[in-house]
Order: sequence, then structure tokens, then C-alpha cells
Amino acid sequence: MVLYRRNRVSGATYFFTVTLADRRSRTLIDHIDELRRALRSIVAEQPFRIDAMVILPEHLHALWTLPADDADYSGRWRRLKSLFTRAVIARLGGFAQDAKGEWNLWQRRFWEHTIRDDLDFRRHADYIHFNPVKHRLVRRVRDWPHSTFHRFVGKGIYAEDWGGDEANSLEGGFGE
Repeated sequence: MVLYRRNRVSGATYFFTVTLADRRSRTLIDHIDELRRALRSIVAEQPFRIDAMVILPEHLHALWTLPADDADYSGRWRRLKSLFTRAVIARLGGFAQDAKGEWNLWQRRFWEHTIRDDLDFRRHADYIHFNPVKHRLVRRVRDWPHSTFHRFVGKGIYAEDWGGDEANSLEGGFGE
């Protein structure tokens, strides 16, 4: 078994990209209520703060801050994927299991990056919020409903017209 090297720092803030196996799927937004319930359940079981998040049809990006004595983001993602998968299968069925009996809804791994400082946080939050425009799902950031962008506007962090429209772009070296 390959041992993936992940940076685990108790109390740190992390950026994540988590993706469905089928990159053409709309499962995350088609079942947004199940995803929200799963997230609320995980936060209740193993508290953490969701600093920023965007849910797209087949992937999501998030900034999470863990408690001071906790670095177990992998366990939280595993539990979230499990809860969401069970909810979707109970509602729809239609997903196959592999030879190990695992459902084929999610990609096995996820991308993680430990946030280094305030500038790194802002760049990743901007990337998260601009992502629906980048993927041409909407022309303006404010038009995407499944994003913490609206919370940032409410707190005065962003103006409602932040990000302009798809003709404008953000610069930054972010990966998916």
C-alpha cells in the first residue's frame, strides 16, 4: 500500500479539492440537501470550521480550520463521502461497487494544501468563490447559489459585484 505524505498540523487551516469519479456528473448539486446534511453531521461529530466552500456539479473546494488539538481531516472526508454516498444510494441506487465492495461515486483521493498565511488564505478563498465562473457555470460569482461567497458578502469581505463576470479573470497558480 502506498503511504501518501500529507501535512498534518493540528489546528491548521487547509484547502481541499474533492472530486466525484464521474467528472460529467451533477450529483453534488442535484443532491445538495444530502450533502449539507452530511456536512452538518460531520461538524456535529468532529467539530471544525468551514471557512469557505463551493459545491460544483462534480467537485467541491473547501477551506476548513480544525480544532487546536486535531489534524484528522482525512477521517472527516472519509465520513462525509460515506454519509453522502449512502444517502444518494438510498434515494437513487444506480451506483456500482468495485471488487472491494466500495461504491464508485467518489475519486479515492483528494487534494489538500496547508494554508501558510493570510495571503495564502485570501488567494484560496478567492479561487473557491470564482470557481463557478471559471467553469462557465455562471457569468457572475454572485449567481452561483452553492457557495460561501454570499456569506462573505454579508460580512463585508466582498462587494456583491466581486469578481466581475467571466470576461474578467483572477490570476493565481491554483491546481485542481
